[in-house]
Amino acid sequence: MKIQRYCANETASRELAFSLGRAFIQLGYGGTCCYLRGQLGAGKTTFSRSLLHALGHEGKVKSPTYTLVEPYDLGDITMYHFDLYRLADPEELEFMGIRDYFNDLSASLVEWPDRGEGLLPKPDIIIDIRYEDEGRSFELEACTAFAEQCFALIQENKA
Repeated sequence: MKIQRYCANETASRELAFSLGRAFIQLGYGGTCCYLRGQLGAGKTTFSRSLLHALGHEGKVKSPTYTLVEPYDLGDITMYHFDLYRLADPEELEFMGIRDYFNDLSASLVEWPDRGEGLLPKPDIIIDIRYEDEGRSFELEACTAFAEQCFALIQENKA
């Protein structure tokens, strides 16, 4: 199952992220993993920021480009925002204890997931972001039953 949306501006992109966040909250999102793919500057971090705000984070959201991961305490769940762009070798993830980040009390957003191939869990959702005209084209792909439930809520305007 896929959702395809054209977002003419950042406000529309933010609304899409908020819809996904509301679906996460309704269904419970512990253990969830989302991959974000797209060119440099496509809007992966902007989408992540909006999703984190939808989930209740009130502070700043910075790009984890240099730190590789930024944690966000969202009450019962810790959201880990990864940016693997600067990763030289996927094995570096083993040194940082990557497997410890993925459990039922956490969720993750992973930018540039191809750079961690073989060491990351399978995604629930893959979000592809592409430049299109003055805006962005989003394709959200459900990879699990949980993601399909989220998408159903979004499409029924219940999220």
